[in-house]
Amino acid sequence: MAPVRLPVRSLTALSAGLLLLTACGGSGDTGGSGGTSRADGPVVVATSSWEAALAKAAGAKNVTYIVPASIRHAPDYDLKPSDLTKVADADYVLYASFEPFAGRIKEAAGSKAKLVEVNLDNDPAATEAGVSKLGKLFGTEQAAGKWNATFADRRKKLAEQLKSAWPGGKRPVVVAQAFTTWAAKLAGARLAGTYGPDQVTPAQLSKLSAKKPKFVLDNENMSSGTVLPDSGARQLNIVNYPGADLDVLAVYRKAAEQMEKAFGAS
Repeated sequence: MAPVRLPVRSLTALSAGLLLLTACGGSGDTGGSGGTSRADGPVVVATSSWEAALAKAAGAKNVTYIVPASIRHAPDYDLKPSDLTKVADADYVLYASFEPFAGRIKEAAGSKAKLVEVNLDNDPAATEAGVSKLGKLFGTEQAAGKWNATFADRRKKLAEQLKSAWPGGKRPVVVAQAFTTWAAKLAGARLAGTYGPDQVTPAQLSKLSAKKPKFVLDNENMSSGTVLPDSGARQLNIVNYPGADLDVLAVYRKAAEQMEKAFGAS
C-alpha cells in the first residue's frame, strides 16, 4: 500500500486549522463509538476503521478513527485540519506501518498520546495477537480474551460452512492477492499462487493461469482489476477493512458469504 506523504507546509496549515477549530469549539466526525470521557477507559484514536475495530475488539470503549470507512484505500486519504482535533486529547494513537502520516498527525496536533503500531493482517493468528496486544495495553485483557474466544468459535463455524459448499465436495483451487490469503485459508481452499501488491506482470499472469484456478480472491481495497480475464476463473473482491460498525467478524462473514455463493454457482 503506497504511503501518504504530507509536506511540511501541509502540517503547518493543519496546525493552524486546529487552532482555529479549537477556538471555535469545532470537532471532527468521531467516526466511532462516542465521546472522550475517560470514565469509560483510555481515549483511543485510530487512523482507519481497521485499527479502530481491533481496539474495539480488545475492549476499548472510547474509540474514534480518522479515515472514513467509505475510503477504499486508507493511505490515499487527504488529511484535514479537523482530523487533528481527534488526536489532541488522545491517550493512544493507533496506526499501521504503511500509514506514515500517523506520526505527523500527532506531531502537528501537539498530542502527548502514545503512538502504537498495529499489524493489519486478517490472518487469524495476527488478528488474535493484535487484539491481545491492545487488550494488555488498555488494561482490558479479559474483554480481549473473550473476544478472541468468540472469534475462534465463529471462524470455525464459517470454515465448516464453506467446506460443505465446496464444488463437487472437492477443495477449490484459488489464487489470491497477497493480502487476501486469509480468505483462502478460511475456505480451506488450495492456494495455487499469489500476486501483488505490486503490479502483476505478464509472466506472473501466465504462471498463475497455468495453475488452472477456479477462483481469484482479489483485494477490494487495492484491486488489481480483472486478474486472469481469459482463464475462466471467477474473481471475487474480498474486503479487508471493517465498516463503520467496527466489526472484524463482519469482514469474515462477508467473505464467507461471497465464497459460499460462488462455490455453489460453479
